[in-house]
Amino acid sequence: MTTDALHRPQFLADLLITALDRNADRPALYLGDVVLTGGQMRDQISRFSQALAAQGIGKGSTVAMLSKNRPEVLISVGSQMILGCRNTALAPMGSVDDHAYILGDAEIETLIFDPTAFEQRAAELKAAVPSLKNFFSLGPSEIGVDILALAEEFAPARLVAADVDGDDPSSMVYTGGTTGKPKGVVNTFASGVTLPQIQMAEWQWPDEMRFLACTPLSHAGMAFFVPTLMRGGSLVVLPAFEPAAVLEAIEKHRITATMLVPTMIYMLLDHPDLVTRDVSSLQTLYYGASAMSPARLREGIEKLGPIFFQYFGQSECGMTISVLRKEEHLVEPSTSGDLDRLASCGRPVPWLNVKLLDDDLNEVPQGELGEICVRGPLVMKEYWRKPAETEEALRGGWLHTGDIARADSDGFLYIVDRKKDMIVTGGFNVFPREIEDVISAHPAVASVAVVGVPDEKWGEAVKACVVLRDGQDVAAEELAAIVKEAKGAVHAPKSVDFVDSLPLTPIGKLDKKALRARYWEGAARAV
Repeated sequence: MTTDALHRPQFLADLLITALDRNADRPALYLGDVVLTGGQMRDQISRFSQALAAQGIGKGSTVAMLSKNRPEVLISVGSQMILGCRNTALAPMGSVDDHAYILGDAEIETLIFDPTAFEQRAAELKAAVPSLKNFFSLGPSEIGVDILALAEEFAPARLVAADVDGDDPSSMVYTGGTTGKPKGVVNTFASGVTLPQIQMAEWQWPDEMRFLACTPLSHAGMAFFVPTLMRGGSLVVLPAFEPAAVLEAIEKHRITATMLVPTMIYMLLDHPDLVTRDVSSLQTLYYGASAMSPARLREGIEKLGPIFFQYFGQSECGMTISVLRKEEHLVEPSTSGDLDRLASCGRPVPWLNVKLLDDDLNEVPQGELGEICVRGPLVMKEYWRKPAETEEALRGGWLHTGDIARADSDGFLYIVDRKKDMIVTGGFNVFPREIEDVISAHPAVASVAVVGVPDEKWGEAVKACVVLRDGQDVAAEELAAIVKEAKGAVHAPKSVDFVDSLPLTPIGKLDKKALRARYWEGAARAV
């Protein structure tokens, strides 16, 4: 039982129940031919919850989900919220080794999976992960219990959220693993409800919310579910991201908002259908998860208008440490005159204490480089079963994000790069992000990633991996020259590789770990 019932806050499950009740007669979800009202979703969640409870799943149960986008993902995740489970999402594009590692490390006992896409994967995981005890399939399957058929045996009942403590684990999200194996980030029911509270207060939402979800619902797409319903809106869900389908859906459903990662935005901007589809209904394009090229962001504003809203966060402090509002996307320099505002990740949200600190935990003077450090209710509880890494990440009572930034006189943050991505070449510290911003401004460049590669003379040498736009060409020497002119000789790439594509993580972010591994294979060290 909660120790202080008088002061118990409303958690995410409580908000979900309220949102579904408010929208009982309004369309809440469009996915393919399926249209569900809030009331229909509420009834399905009720049945699904009762079916899980009948199988012994409840408060504190460890549950993972593996599915492509389909309505039952939201029904299942909503049920897990109501029951007070600890949820872990598996990326649909992940490998069997990735999935087995996460399930084993998180000590997951229950797997809910989509048999149309992942029955074979479920069989492989059943053999590979000893902790798995329960297998529930979203439809008929030889591997597990058909949870949808079981749910039909129950009548809808009033939804009542489990009585949980704010400090209880609500989810475990696995980091991208830029160095070593991914770590399980333990979030609590208190931190879980902090995100929508900040979103509702700080994020810019259209008056009529018709949100297009084309990223995995089990990941970032889910973060827009409750806020959209709370605002009386609806979700239009695509099975996956495909540029032509996204543009078609925006036109067909008069979409007012969506969320994309930068690589997806680049693909939309380069797609021929952009000029033939009517996307004028789009009022807000939320973007984040990785750095976006200022040059391509400027191009996006020119083509789509001032609709871009940036959020910056990380798994350890979900999605919204800082935001750059639509009107703050200035193409001209900021009032402080030091940097183009499009390179900024915005200003910290007032719900968190955010500072730029040096290695001794002292706040750096304005304009100097420091690590973005955070305190507040959104910060993770810990890394699962990793006390040493937890202590390091939370050293001195601050979450150390690993992002190095400077602040201008207006309070806007400019991330230079990840601390771990810094290249040390000939004794000089070089941040790839600064080089990438210069190269990506060239009209022939679609996207670019810069990494350090082994070099006998310099220790590490700067290498740029460049994807060209269709029909465009540029010499490696020209790109090196513009970097040298803009940033100096130390920053200029010693080599440029022209590639067809850059490696991406299962959720669409640039995978620098995989890119770097191509060049460090066989080396005695990886930095």
